[in-house]
Amino acid sequence: MSETPAASSEVRKRIKTDQPHTARIWNYWLGGKDNYEVDREAGDQIRKLHPGIGDYARADRLFLGRAVRHLAGECGIRQFLDIGTGLPTADNTHEVAQRVAPESRIVYVDNDPLVLAHARALLTSTPEGRTDYLDEDLRNVDAILEQAARTLDFSEPVALVLLGVVIFIEDDEAAYGIVRRLMDALPKGSHLVLSHTITRPDMPDVDAAVAFWNEHGTPKLTQRTPTAVAEFFGGLELLEPGVVSCNWWRPDDGGDSGLPAEVAMFGGVGRKA
Repeated sequence: MSETPAASSEVRKRIKTDQPHTARIWNYWLGGKDNYEVDREAGDQIRKLHPGIGDYARADRLFLGRAVRHLAGECGIRQFLDIGTGLPTADNTHEVAQRVAPESRIVYVDNDPLVLAHARALLTSTPEGRTDYLDEDLRNVDAILEQAARTLDFSEPVALVLLGVVIFIEDDEAAYGIVRRLMDALPKGSHLVLSHTITRPDMPDVDAAVAFWNEHGTPKLTQRTPTAVAEFFGGLELLEPGVVSCNWWRPDDGGDSGLPAEVAMFGGVGRKA
């Protein structure tokens, strides 16, 4: 990107500070500073309804780190398309990947103006690698693929990262179709990394927290059952241990200590054969 995103007054005008926003609440739960009082108030109210919900942010972040390290290390992936990036924090995708393989290339995609305003933090890179940021909506598959091709070589394997983003696509057919179209555009050996908030009969407090959010916040969230989340990996070789609570996906060195035994954010990694 040739322009400095933070300098764009037009981007700043798109940021609504009078309504809580999921990316900023997520940032608040992760201990970040890119949030407003309205976000903190909503985040605290959601935690009252479901005290463990803030742990989802940490579990999801740790899952991202483990998945990217595995793909860059054991699987030899050198290209990552991270859609629904969220606000920059510690251990962003490019930082994790380039620690393993400095030549890794990463394209971030998000349509949140606050993320765009902070995109400079996502555009650092090793000299050997490269990063880029696209201001696009997940639904605009063709536009994402066309612009990402400036940085990524789609004749070589790519890891598609969709953490907590398809929850914003309410219609099941549309959600599955978007993921399928993205994976269809990637060559054999590519991988899908996906996480999603679940609904399950033994987790009614999660449903209550999501209902509160959908009444007061933006954008609206859609929960799916663990079985429905697993359907996003249809046609792919699902890596062990499958689609599980994010803190159960190949935990290492006690990094998940302090988290509940299970969180209602499930994730998995699948390979395109």
